[in-house]
Amino acid sequence: MLMYLKDFAIEFGVSEIVRFETEVVFVGLVEGGKWKVKSKSKRGEVVEDEIFDAVVVCNGHHTEPCVAQIPGINTWKGKQIHSHNYRTPEPFRDQVVILIGSATSAIDISRDIAGVAKQVHIASRSVADETIEKQPVYNNMWLHSMIKSVQEDGSVVFRNGSVVLADVILHCTGYKFHFPFLETNGIVTVDDNRVGPLYKHVFPPDLAPSLSFVGLPWKGALFPMFEFQSKWIAGILSNRIALPSQEEMMEDVKAFYSSLEASGTPKRYTHNIADYQPGYEDWLAAECGCPAFEEWRKQMYFVAIENLFARPETYKDEWEDHHLVLQAHEDFRKYTLNGVENGYVTSNDVPPSSR
Repeated sequence: MLMYLKDFAIEFGVSEIVRFETEVVFVGLVEGGKWKVKSKSKRGEVVEDEIFDAVVVCNGHHTEPCVAQIPGINTWKGKQIHSHNYRTPEPFRDQVVILIGSATSAIDISRDIAGVAKQVHIASRSVADETIEKQPVYNNMWLHSMIKSVQEDGSVVFRNGSVVLADVILHCTGYKFHFPFLETNGIVTVDDNRVGPLYKHVFPPDLAPSLSFVGLPWKGALFPMFEFQSKWIAGILSNRIALPSQEEMMEDVKAFYSSLEASGTPKRYTHNIADYQPGYEDWLAAECGCPAFEEWRKQMYFVAIENLFARPETYKDEWEDHHLVLQAHEDFRKYTLNGVENGYVTSNDVPPSSR
């Protein structure tokens, strides 16, 4: 992944326009609808205040950990860490470990530490309260319902009634959206992990187009989404693409929030696009005037997800999407036959992930 990002930055000249080792400490509105940006270098030198016409917030959302709120956790004597700080399984050797969460991080880490830990217990709020299941393949891993409480003696009580004396609680519980540098006079807020109000997860209607966000949605193939969002913002800031009126954008936001409420979706899942990622990306592509992703690419993503759950131990080595790979090769042949120059594909229609 790191090699891909570095190659991408070199290919498109990104590194040349990045101010490395610099922290943005303040972004705020000033007169005339412009933005003051204050930053400092890694050496602690404060850079002069700079004024910009527009700001795009792209600081990601995998930095500020979210931890589970459990009765008794503040006096629990065991060790607690977040998946953000997990690196290797060795520190968990011969330990009784409880992981909270059942998404990607919990799946990966539980399997990683099962080979060295004494016991691994996964607590998930997405299963029935009476759940307690031995996990296949492993003789030391169990799936439980969520934790009910923890006791000072180190014991952990699950909603299924079982009790485990644990050494470690590992929070695989995601992250909070966090913008400590951003001051919008209360126009944009973070409420139960909903950043809003935002039109299509990107533009706050009252501050558009001078303020925008890239990369808030989660639970999907994120890099292609980043690219489409960036193209949309660039097109709008260059006056090539027009936004709806503030009133129309706000009505769209209200309708979106109402649909989430009607479907029983918690506010904290506002930016979860798992159920409509392809449609969202197709909409962005249409707004940008860019080709949407090929059908084989969309199918390949969903087949990969299904394979992950069907073959959790071998999904990287066994798959059943050869027909989609053949379709991909056919597309790549068109690109390489029509747009090769000095060994690089130069067609503007080719997404970077295809190069």
